[in-house]
Amino acid sequence: MNITPLIDVMLVLLIMFIMVIPIATHSLAIPLPNGTGTFTIQATNTVHIDAQDRLYWNGQELDRQALLNQLATAANMAEQPVVRFEPDPLASYDRSSKTIALIKDSGVEKFAFVGNEKYRTFGAD
Repeated sequence: MNITPLIDVMLVLLIMFIMVIPIATHSLAIPLPNGTGTFTIQATNTVHIDAQDRLYWNGQELDRQALLNQLATAANMAEQPVVRFEPDPLASYDRSSKTIALIKDSGVEKFAFVGNEKYRTFGAD
């Protein structure tokens, strides 16, 4: 029995399957610092999120990448400063959780939540 036509058909089918399979386009965006921090780093620094989800470093507005640069600069200092996180009560949970993850992943070891004492009585005005 001649199996050459069978091999030819199998090769054609293999080429067809290779062409039909989609290219893997999955990617994982990992934020990386691309420079040093532009704002001064004090012994105690506050990261604040306001009600419009804007980020602040010690009262100075910055974007997510600039915050990452600030945190990386602070984490690489010989004596790491304290980074305090204080979100506004109306800040979105998504922005707050992503900022906490950014702080955690930056390598900062001295981290604190502040401002919780304002909300001791939940639901009260």
